[in-house]
Amino acid sequence: MTNTNTSISRMPNPGEFVPELTDISAALFRATGNQSVPRTTINLMHLRAGQIVGNTYLTILNTSFLRKAGESEERITAVSSWQDAPYFTDAERAALALVEATLQPAPHGRERVTDELYTEAAEHYDNKALATLTIAIGQINFFIALAVIGKPQPVTSLADDQWD
Repeated sequence: MTNTNTSISRMPNPGEFVPELTDISAALFRATGNQSVPRTTINLMHLRAGQIVGNTYLTILNTSFLRKAGESEERITAVSSWQDAPYFTDAERAALALVEATLQPAPHGRERVTDELYTEAAEHYDNKALATLTIAIGQINFFIALAVIGKPQPVTSLADDQWD
């Protein structure tokens, strides 16, 4: 049976209790919006991060961002299986590999982000873009904590009510 109750937030809007959250969020969006990495690439990374942690809020929000940017349903759907999907550039693949390496456990005795992976990413991104990709991964990690602990309402726009 499908649950039709749309009130699922665990906590009220944390910004009501920690008003600095708005400033932190805005600063992260400014930092990743410096145009050194296409916003679409960042949203692909953030969608993949939401899939990895199994969070509906993040997957719906980033899917919506990608649709609004004009991305095809094939590309959006294939993010979960990007390694063998023909829809991504080598640069996007490097970015997706970085977010996966950062969020998933490393094989025993190995680094999460290997020198080979970093070198691959550096072939597609200059120093500013690599720093931006790193910040974008930190940005989604910041929001992962809010999303998995607070469990905001799945929304397709940040202007929508996310918290009960």
